[in-house]
Amino acid sequence: MRCRKCGQKAVINMRQHKLALCKEHYLEWIPQQTQRFIEKYHMFTSDERVLVAVSGGKDSLALWDVLVRLGYQADGLYIDLGIDGGFGYSSESHALTVAFAEARGLTLHVVDIAGDYGESIPEIARRTRRGKGKPCSVCGLVKRHEMNRIARDLGYDVLATGHNLDDEAATLFGNTMQWAGGYLIRQGPVLPASPGLARKVKPFCRFYERETAAYALLRGIEYIYEECPFSVGAKSIHYKELLNQLEKDSPGAKLHFYLGFLKAKKEGLFVETKEEAVALLHTCPTCGQPTSAPGQCAFCRLVKVEAV
Repeated sequence: MRCRKCGQKAVINMRQHKLALCKEHYLEWIPQQTQRFIEKYHMFTSDERVLVAVSGGKDSLALWDVLVRLGYQADGLYIDLGIDGGFGYSSESHALTVAFAEARGLTLHVVDIAGDYGESIPEIARRTRRGKGKPCSVCGLVKRHEMNRIARDLGYDVLATGHNLDDEAATLFGNTMQWAGGYLIRQGPVLPASPGLARKVKPFCRFYERETAAYALLRGIEYIYEECPFSVGAKSIHYKELLNQLEKDSPGAKLHFYLGFLKAKKEGLFVETKEEAVALLHTCPTCGQPTSAPGQCAFCRLVKVEAV
């Protein structure tokens, strides 16, 4: 297998693109494609400050690396969820993220959930009704709140996450299975800013997971290999397995599925309901972030709710 550009030995063969590349040209191709996606979906400009949500995993660290190589004003945000207890997941991911930033002289903001709010994510989940089962809903709520809070308070123009094509296709598959109209309307490479809410973008949304993993390995980026210990048995993993089988039989299936959805959405297939369009937000009296809930937002109620 030879590199399409130079004829040297290829390190990766991307069947869906009918493209094989050597190390040098692959490490050029990923940033070039990322820049193309940023421009195509009007994610942000070189004048804007970007906050990259980093977890210590391959996708988010690779994204941060690419944005810095492209010359963007990109800082990192790591949220320590306190998921340890024998797993060591948060401790390892935290250490790897800090090491990545320090080695490159980058700015990293760290939020310590247990230190700031008195409880880790598993502890909050066990204390509340949301704790029946896995703490995933608690985790998602807390991360969304804290990412937006830091982006808002520190004056960032946009929040970037490392979601890849496998993530997006699995989410789309799950939402389509349930015909979750509200989620389908909001899914896409860009979620525009609204009063009090930062613009959110996914520059890696068209890269397969194996492509971002290959980039991280070839760039020598050390990242945490283990998935969150609470993700075992998650529906999203099952959806990914189903889509992987489809991809194996039909290379490019995931990309066609996702791009077809974006095209259909652009052409007006998914229409926002009147109720969704007029949903009113007010400011949470405790944290100051927008919320549709009466009184305090869900996050503030969650971190203060008494044991049940």
